[in-house]
Amino acid sequence: MPRISTLRITRSHKIATAVLVAAGSVTAIAATGSPSEAQTTATRSSISVEPVAAAGIPTAKDAAAKKAAQETAAKEAAAKKAVADRKAAAEKDAAKERSEKQAANRSTERKAVTPKRFANNLDGWIRESLDIMKKKNIPGSYEGLHRNIMRESSGNPNAVNDWDINARNGIPSKGLLQVIQPTFDAYHVKGTPKKLTDPVANITAAANYAADRYGSIDNVDSAY
Repeated sequence: MPRISTLRITRSHKIATAVLVAAGSVTAIAATGSPSEAQTTATRSSISVEPVAAAGIPTAKDAAAKKAAQETAAKEAAAKKAVADRKAAAEKDAAKERSEKQAANRSTERKAVTPKRFANNLDGWIRESLDIMKKKNIPGSYEGLHRNIMRESSGNPNAVNDWDINARNGIPSKGLLQVIQPTFDAYHVKGTPKKLTDPVANITAAANYAADRYGSIDNVDSAY
């Protein structure tokens, strides 16, 4: 093969090789990309991405939200219960107060309706008279009444004096404390029988008269 031909092939080969190298450089640059693009990619890679929950599996955020909702519901339930408890307690107190008032009213009514019972004898008559005298503000004691009754009639409610001046004037003294009819009528105590010889009516009328004349039946020690 001639030498010249060999040299030409050699040069052509070199040129082709140079072209291939150049082309490879361009391809490498294109594959690598520009510096700015590389930096952007690196920056994007450094940003943390929150993991997305898989279907049906709650994230920590979901769990926290659920817990907060449960705590709020529990607080609301507790508040409602506290209000209900206070209301129930207030109603219970009000019911108790009403019951106590009703019981007190019934007791008062029973006391008002049920009269006191006194024995049907001298002791009972004196005690019943004293009970009435106390309500009417008429002074007198058991001792004062008993002492004067025993002196005037010896405890006989039907005793009649038919010999003194009153008897001679047609208005004899009668009863436990020997009261004449005009005095009885003037000093009769309302609420007692309008009968001169009724034991209680006789005692209270005489005590009322003595209080007006002497300050009290206790101050009487003789005929009055």
